[in-house]
Amino acid sequence: RGYCSRRLRRLRKTLNFKMGNRHKFTGRKVTEEILSDNRYLLLILMDAERAWSYAMQLKQEANTEPRKRFHLLSRLRKAVKHAEELERLCESNRVDAKTKLEAQAYMAYLTGMLRFEHQEWKAAMEAFNKCKTIYEKLANAFTEEQAVLYNQRVEEISPNIRYCAYNIGDQSAMNELMQMRLRSGGTEGLLAEKLEALITQTRAKQAATMSEVEWRGRTVPVKIDKVRIFLLGLADNEAAIAQAENEETKERLFESLLSECRDAIQAVREDLKPDQKQREHSLENDSGKVSNIQYLHSYLTYIKLSTAIKRNESMAKSLQKALLQQQRSEEDGKRTPRPQDLIRLYDIILQNLVELTQLPGLEEDKNFQKEIGLKTLVYKAYRCFFIAQSYVLVKKWSEALVLYERVLKYAREVQSGAGAHTNSLKELPDVQDLITQVNAEKYSLQAAAILDANDTHETESPSQVKDGKPLSERFETFCLDPSLVSKQVSLVHFPPGFQPIPCKPLFFDLALNHVAFPPLEDKVEQKAKSGLTGYIKGIFGFKS
Repeated sequence: RGYCSRRLRRLRKTLNFKMGNRHKFTGRKVTEEILSDNRYLLLILMDAERAWSYAMQLKQEANTEPRKRFHLLSRLRKAVKHAEELERLCESNRVDAKTKLEAQAYMAYLTGMLRFEHQEWKAAMEAFNKCKTIYEKLANAFTEEQAVLYNQRVEEISPNIRYCAYNIGDQSAMNELMQMRLRSGGTEGLLAEKLEALITQTRAKQAATMSEVEWRGRTVPVKIDKVRIFLLGLADNEAAIAQAENEETKERLFESLLSECRDAIQAVREDLKPDQKQREHSLENDSGKVSNIQYLHSYLTYIKLSTAIKRNESMAKSLQKALLQQQRSEEDGKRTPRPQDLIRLYDIILQNLVELTQLPGLEEDKNFQKEIGLKTLVYKAYRCFFIAQSYVLVKKWSEALVLYERVLKYAREVQSGAGAHTNSLKELPDVQDLITQVNAEKYSLQAAAILDANDTHETESPSQVKDGKPLSERFETFCLDPSLVSKQVSLVHFPPGFQPIPCKPLFFDLALNHVAFPPLEDKVEQKAKSGLTGYIKGIFGFKS
């Protein structure tokens, strides 16, 4: 909006198209007769763009101040008015065919935006379709470089068309909107909030028929609407994550799912407080089985922790791919990932698995505890592997070798304990691939350690070994010390170290209590006799 205002001022000054003077406003309109310069058309275009950008600003502010929606609609109407004037001027013979078509498409787009805000779906859809058709024809008529811009505009308009079609009554448009949401990594503009609200509204209608959920052999009634909506959309969200084309889109969908799960858990937790008080009163007669609302809370917490584990595992896989391309990234001068980054992710995964074992109602489920134990061993193996990799980078060969042996130990425990839990381990990383990789890394490590030891014996001689002592303490020993000719030469310890010295002796006057002082009574009496006589003699100058 600010840019359009400044551009308008520059154009009016350049074209000498003034609106009166500083004392009086005189309105002027751009007519066909003065279209000698194409910048006159830019005046109308900048007016329309300024009104549209102000409308977009008001749309953001209307989330907290609903009254600004009326101002938003007013600015959109003003933008449509300027677009109509631009289209009328472009009908002149002085304007080429391409500009005429672009003006018509621009007019149709702004009209569709205005009808979209008024929720006049049919009129908005017609305007958007007209705009899309013009851009498609323009894309086919020009070069590939120009066609890219027109096709981009078509992709931006398509979600709005499908949204209007859904509101008119086309149920198949919902699936297309979801696919667009996945391909684009999220919608923008006026459609973003409306699409999320539409998804929530659709799930809310389906939630009315959902009354219970079954998990690990126990059926639990679901009475909270927010939980129903979340559970109905869980499968769709997981499918969307699996179909995501890039890591950025997948990360955004994971965050959205975790946010919805936290909201559902909070809703259950509010109902859980009174239920907990009732359970405390009836605990003596209870057999230890948790209540339905507590079990539902455990189920939602399980979903949250499992989703967090999948998200961290997805991030770990992307980091592992980046580690394989580390040499190429170093050549480009970019920051390369390190094994320490993966160690942190696996620490978080192991912490989530510990929380899973402590869920109320699942303490006695041996199969569940066994599955979590196997998963813990798998992630511990990968964590140890990357810790070993970090030790290899700093040439700590013995520590890395011990950790590789620990990885093999964990992997063999997983293979021996899998048995009936093979289905639950399908989603986890393959342990056999890890064993193969560790065996190869062990041979490479042993070869590198031998080469490093040989290099150390060849390059290091006693005459070149430094013990860190300053020059003043090693006069008797000859060694080649290049630092003696550098600016950081070590001659003496500075500041010097502290040395013990005897402290100042303390004297105690023990004879003071045994000394008899001479009497002073005679001197005190003599001073007392002087009195008034001495004072008078002192005044007249007589001395005794």
